[in-house]
Amino acid sequence: MDSITQAALGASVAAVVAGKRCNGKVLIAGALLGTLPDLDVLINYGNDISNTVKHRGFSHSLLVLPPFSLLLAWLIHRFRPVQDWSFTRVFMLILLVLVTHPLLDYFTNYGTQLLWPFQGYYALSSIFIIDPLYTLPLLIALGFGIASRYRKAARYSAIALVLSTGYLGWSLISQGIIKNRVENTLQALGLPQEKVFITPTPLNTVLWRVVVLDGNSYWEGLASLFDEDDEVRFIRQLRGEWPLEQTPTLLNDLRTFTHDFVSYQQDNGRLVVSDLRIGVVGSLAFRFEFATQGENQSWQLHTPTRLDRMEGMSIKENLGKMKERLLGDQAIDAGFSDCGLCTSISAQNTSS
Repeated sequence: MDSITQAALGASVAAVVAGKRCNGKVLIAGALLGTLPDLDVLINYGNDISNTVKHRGFSHSLLVLPPFSLLLAWLIHRFRPVQDWSFTRVFMLILLVLVTHPLLDYFTNYGTQLLWPFQGYYALSSIFIIDPLYTLPLLIALGFGIASRYRKAARYSAIALVLSTGYLGWSLISQGIIKNRVENTLQALGLPQEKVFITPTPLNTVLWRVVVLDGNSYWEGLASLFDEDDEVRFIRQLRGEWPLEQTPTLLNDLRTFTHDFVSYQQDNGRLVVSDLRIGVVGSLAFRFEFATQGENQSWQLHTPTRLDRMEGMSIKENLGKMKERLLGDQAIDAGFSDCGLCTSISAQNTSS
């Protein structure tokens, strides 16, 4: 999640643990601790792929954060003790603030290494990395808590945490509804169901993006809770394939990180591998150049470099279409264009 959300979550958890001891210093400490795990972005692992796949690693591990919290609590209690704060309360504040950070990230689609150093990227993909309906209750509660001169900060923050956590639960319910529709549609269309990715579009849990891998192609669709027709309409996209006999270790790292939701594109003498999970048609967020083509048309591998988003469709330029699609206009496809080339169960049944 974004830094503002993590800071608000950290401050809210700290307020609840502090109870009547809550004050401005407690909220600041909670906010700072809440963003601490994301400081791993400052570490340079030597290349753009490693910097991407190793983010949310050791600093987000549920096996690392408890002993780190214990050590930090001991240091504070030993050298900078806080009046009226027991070692247990200090430890619980640090632990709960730090642990809730990766647990919240777990609900996004990026992938969090919750059990580092054991390999595994965990993602429920039920909430976008920025979602006001999760963050605003926390911020409002903190504002009211400060306005009460911290006397009611713990109570307000506890209520906000219940509401925000309930919203996370709702995101899973919403995702489940869409998943059921996707499975029924894929079965009716005769499309593969082994590799399906479902994630919310920006800032909401109503309109969902669906990606289905199908060999050298993939299908992409949008589904809204306001759709009158349960059928999910897909457009077919070229996925491509890796053209070289040699498979770089960094490519395998990217495949593992994305659960193989990648595409391969030969673009003006560049070999580009893209993460299909994050972004939309024409505007994928994570694209890497792995090789360039020489004069003899042979590919020359090099250290992968991250590219800017593709030129063309952007979410900002299509907010109007996105709003219409969210409200149930199924004539709009996954690229926010006319759905003339979308799949249709009735058309398939008629042709067969």
